[in-house]
Amino acid sequence: MFVVNGLLYGSFASRIPAIRDRIGLSNGELGLALAFVAVGSIAAMPLAGAAAARVGSRRATRVSLALACLATGVLALAPSLVAFAALCGFYGMSMGALDVTMNAHGVAVERRYERPILAGFHAGFSAGGLAGAGIGALAAAAGVDARAQLAVVAAAGAVVGLSWSRRFLPGAEDAGGREAPVFARPPRRLWALGVLAFACLLIEGASGDWSGVYLKDELGSSAAVAALAFTAFSVTMTLGRTVGDPLVARFGPVAVVRAGGTIAAAGFGLALLVAAPPAAIFGFACLGAGMSSVVPIVFRAAGHVPGIVAGVALAAVSSMGYLAFMLGPPVIGGLAELVGLPAALSIVVALSTAVAVLAPTTQVGALAAPVREEPIPA
Repeated sequence: MFVVNGLLYGSFASRIPAIRDRIGLSNGELGLALAFVAVGSIAAMPLAGAAAARVGSRRATRVSLALACLATGVLALAPSLVAFAALCGFYGMSMGALDVTMNAHGVAVERRYERPILAGFHAGFSAGGLAGAGIGALAAAAGVDARAQLAVVAAAGAVVGLSWSRRFLPGAEDAGGREAPVFARPPRRLWALGVLAFACLLIEGASGDWSGVYLKDELGSSAAVAALAFTAFSVTMTLGRTVGDPLVARFGPVAVVRAGGTIAAAGFGLALLVAAPPAAIFGFACLGAGMSSVVPIVFRAAGHVPGIVAGVALAAVSSMGYLAFMLGPPVIGGLAELVGLPAALSIVVALSTAVAVLAPTTQVGALAAPVREEPIPA
């Protein structure tokens, strides 16, 4: 499911320029439309968490996946700015809901395994995103219309995802019924985890939005070299997630998060001081490696916070994380106007340091033993 989610995301992201050109949008209009993705996600996440708590993450995830595939398939059909903004909102709502529900189910599956496996799921998302971006690049190079490509990817994602999801845990695994408290006041610890998610996703968003601009405009590199910065970030992010679960099992979540924050802060801080393209690429690679396991660890910790249903807790933490995607670009852009982009990017070093400081909030007890041992229905 995480792979399919990443595939949908990567496919859409890679064809945004083609959609912009077909509709005839300016960069400002495109930015306005894309803002509705984050708005839709934040609006849908609490509702998705409530649904997962009431009917179980299995059913909620399958419905969210179907909606996400539908939204991806129709995005490129928008004939105007208003229509595209509305479809971006729908896309954001469905993808935000899927993000919450599939992570809630991932937490339930992890309880069955009694060992950390959530980072591996997120590695699947990263791999799916890279695959989707690659498919989009190949389709663009071959002159395939974005409308056709996204429709095919969405249909394939629906077939594969809904087929796979038949093997999910039974709905009763984490369904609380109508009596489940879905709008409880978040415990204090959940706020700390939300801050961690906010910091990590703002760093991730800043890497995607500003890495190329920093290398090209501030360091004078070519466009091709500038593109290597986010590539380095994406590769180390994916590789880090593949080894995240064994590291957590051996050293514990607190040590992994603390080390990740330290690596990110030290590596990127050094890159800003050196101010050369090779150093910048190294710095963004350190950010990817350092932040790779933080979000899975945060989601795992949120799913085990006492006194609140896992789906609701994940919705709260995810909402704070997605808020970073909304605030990150204007905050860094505004600071860059005042003090320059290199100084503005120092906020990434500060946030990485905050991740290391807040690492103790990710500690959880031993994963619960399986509740029932009957075969999972097909």
